[in-house]
Amino acid sequence: MKPLLEGKTILLGVSGSIAVYKTVDWARALRRDGAVVRTIMTDTATCFVAPLTFAALTGNPVGTDMFLAADTHLIPHISLARQADCILLAPATATTLARLAHGLADNLLSAVVMAATAPVIICPAMNTNMLQHPATQANLATLRRFGYRIIEPESGRMACGEEGAGRLPDWDQVRETVLAALRPQDLAGKTVLVSAGPTREHLDPARFLGNRSTGKMGYALARTARRRGARVILVSGPTHLAPPPAVETVLVETAEEMNQAIQTHVGEADAVVMAAAVADHRPANPAAVKLKKQTLAPVLALTPTVDILHTLGRQKKKSGRPAVLVGFAAESGALEMEGRRKLRAKNLDLIAVNDIGRADCGFAADTNQVLVLHRSGRSLQLPLLGKEETADRLWDAVIALFPD
Repeated sequence: MKPLLEGKTILLGVSGSIAVYKTVDWARALRRDGAVVRTIMTDTATCFVAPLTFAALTGNPVGTDMFLAADTHLIPHISLARQADCILLAPATATTLARLAHGLADNLLSAVVMAATAPVIICPAMNTNMLQHPATQANLATLRRFGYRIIEPESGRMACGEEGAGRLPDWDQVRETVLAALRPQDLAGKTVLVSAGPTREHLDPARFLGNRSTGKMGYALARTARRRGARVILVSGPTHLAPPPAVETVLVETAEEMNQAIQTHVGEADAVVMAAAVADHRPANPAAVKLKKQTLAPVLALTPTVDILHTLGRQKKKSGRPAVLVGFAAESGALEMEGRRKLRAKNLDLIAVNDIGRADCGFAADTNQVLVLHRSGRSLQLPLLGKEETADRLWDAVIALFPD
């Protein structure tokens, strides 16, 4: 799998807060995603964590002084600003916010931010009263007007013992913001509806019919669409995955619940991608109490569930909405033949077919290899990719189908 930040340089700006200890892990996470990480620390930040810590974890020297450079012919704040593809300020203290809001380039960090043209992401972290002070709020409003992305602090118990807003946010949210800042916003203004995961059809309060879907592909589609600027509505069956940041997530369990949620939101959607593995049948007579082993019938009577994708295809034929309808087909043989049959039968614009008989692209795998079939008759065989990269390739195909 190709690291998502490969070839990108992230400048991590660290100012003086006890929350510095969290950004140590963030530096490691950025490296795992393939980024080159360069760190700038304010004087007060070095009181909490030694520069050597960040240097060891990133493999790069740490900038602390505007006038001390190993390469004397370089101007540190200019050269660092030019190298950055994205600037992440975490933690950003009240002092750092004030410097940036008022254009005070009096330390290396603020000078680099002022000299940079790269996107800037700011993660404020401070005592709740300091955060809520009118001066801090005014500075944050100014920085938003400058076009900087502000990630709102989380609430909880602070190092000072008080409860309230001011804690650094979860890394997952910050990571998504960094990835979005580096992606073209080619889905901006679009609403996409994605289904994910399995459904469970209850036999009794203890048992259900299900399948092996984990939801990874659908969640990857939701994440990558949000990074590209879309409003994303994710309808998810039961899964262990956490809802993606900034994605409207509707949790359901059965096929009928998923159908109702899809129908509730389909009118808002420019594109619908049905990546969920929806059960084809449900028990005809589910029991209200747990069935005893001795009373279980040797033959289970089943009744068909609603075919959500077929329903959407009929609606599209009548109304032309959604503009793009995409299905998934999990097959164990005759991939193209089965894919084209479903493409025609369900009136789809695209279908992504994958071979669930393979360990590297079936259920629960982190990679996928899909055959993308178009209504026009064209086909595209994607290579084996991570699921997020596969999702991005699918969104490329969807975007190409939107009307001008």
